[in-house]
Amino acid sequence: MPEPASVAVLGFGPRLQRAMTRNGPLCVGVDPHPALLSAWDLADDAAGLERFSRSVLEAATGRCAAIKPQVALFERHGSAGLAVLERLLAEAADADVLTIADAKRGDIGSTMAAYAHAWLADDSPLAADAVTLSPYLGFDSLRPALDLAAVTGRGVFVLALTSNPEGAAVQHAGDDGVGGSVAARICAAAADENAARRSADSWGPVGLVVGATVGAASIDRLGIDLAAVAGPLLAPGFGAQGAGVAEVAATFGPAVPAALVSSSRQILTAGPSMAEVRAAVERTAEELRALSRGR
Repeated sequence: MPEPASVAVLGFGPRLQRAMTRNGPLCVGVDPHPALLSAWDLADDAAGLERFSRSVLEAATGRCAAIKPQVALFERHGSAGLAVLERLLAEAADADVLTIADAKRGDIGSTMAAYAHAWLADDSPLAADAVTLSPYLGFDSLRPALDLAAVTGRGVFVLALTSNPEGAAVQHAGDDGVGGSVAARICAAAADENAARRSADSWGPVGLVVGATVGAASIDRLGIDLAAVAGPLLAPGFGAQGAGVAEVAATFGPAVPAALVSSSRQILTAGPSMAEVRAAVERTAEELRALSRGR
C-alpha cells in the first residue's frame, strides 16, 4: 500500500489558484466506465482500470489544474479497484497534479468523521487534495470534513447546483428569489466557512459544485452570488454534456475566475491512443484559456 503524500503547508485554495494560473482552469475527469475500458481495448478489471488511470494521469500531467477520479467506478472493482485508486492518488501527488476524489460523501456524526478521515487525513492511503461532499443531511453535518480539511491543507467541494435535471427538485426548494432556496443556503454557508478560514487574497478551502449547464438565469433567480463564496467552483458539464466556453462564462459571470471546469467524455473518448488523449487535453485546455485570460 503506498504511503500517503504529505500536502504542502499552503492551503488547498491557494494551491488550486496557483495550479489554475499555471495550467488553466481544466480539471480532467478520470471516469473508467466499462464502455470506455472496452473502447480502449482494456479488460473491465483492476488491471484494465490501472492502465486506463495511469494513461489519463500521464496525458493530464502539466496540462491541467487537477484530475478528478470518479470514485464509484473504482469501487465497483472492490478492494482491487480501491488499491488502484490509492496508487493513482499517490502517483498524481508525486507528479504535482492536484486530485479531487469525486466521492459525494455525506453522513452524520462518527460516520461522517470516518469519511473525512478516509479522504482528507494525512495518514489515509486514500487522501486526496479535495473530496466532493453531499450536504443534504444538513450543511453542518459535514463539520468533521470541513474542520479536517482546514487542518490538513485540503479542500472540499459541496454539491450546490448540480447539472442533473432531478437536482432542482431539492436544490431549488424554498426559492423566493432572495436567498431562501436550499442551494442559496448552501452557498451562504460555504461563504461563511471561507470567510473564517481564508486570507484576504486567496480562496478558502470550501468549494462548491455548480454545473456549467445550470445557466445564469437559474443562479440569478435563486438569489445566489457565487463570487461571494470566495472559494473554487467545480463546474462539470463541459464538452459532451453541452456546455462550451460561452456557457461557462455566462453561467458564472463575475465568478468565472473561480470556475474549475471539468471535462471527461470529450477527452477520454480520444483514447486509446495516448497521443490523441494528450491532444484532446491540450485542445480543451486551450479552449478554456479564454476564461483564464479574463481572470
